[in-house]
Amino acid sequence: MAPFFDPGIRIANLQDVALISQVLNSAYRGEASKQGWTTEAHLIDGETRANESMLTEILLMPGSVMLVLENEQEEIIGTMNLQHHGNKLYLGMLSISPGLQGKGSGKKLLKAAEEYARYQQMKSIYMTVITDRSELIDWYKRHGYVDTGERKPFPEDPMTGKHLRELELMVLEKTV
Repeated sequence: MAPFFDPGIRIANLQDVALISQVLNSAYRGEASKQGWTTEAHLIDGETRANESMLTEILLMPGSVMLVLENEQEEIIGTMNLQHHGNKLYLGMLSISPGLQGKGSGKKLLKAAEEYARYQQMKSIYMTVITDRSELIDWYKRHGYVDTGERKPFPEDPMTGKHLRELELMVLEKTV
């Protein structure tokens, strides 16, 4: 088990899937997400970023973990996925409950990702971010992530919502 310095962070289990789905979807999609600054509701229509079936698959994938951040009442208020890709760690789905964003919880999860990467002897952490999300890209850059120059198409699928315009993903990376 990875040593997390923040006692509110742990590796998720299958019993957490429903709550992870709620936090994740509320942070990115639909009306509730507009309370926070991580919303994609202006870019992607729909209410679902990830359903329970998708999250279960992610939890069961070899080399993949979901981390959760809990408050003092042990309620899940944040989550992210980490996946081993060779000697790099992919970070995805970083999300904090919309009403709690901007209070340092995202920073705690980013720090935990770096702790986990070092524990797993990874060279770096990388992620993809929608290129239109300049405020989010700037936030990651302030935390040491750099634009690799790589761009990827952002495919649309029926489950995660209709794109309201053409979207592209930027690859950001940080050496750990």
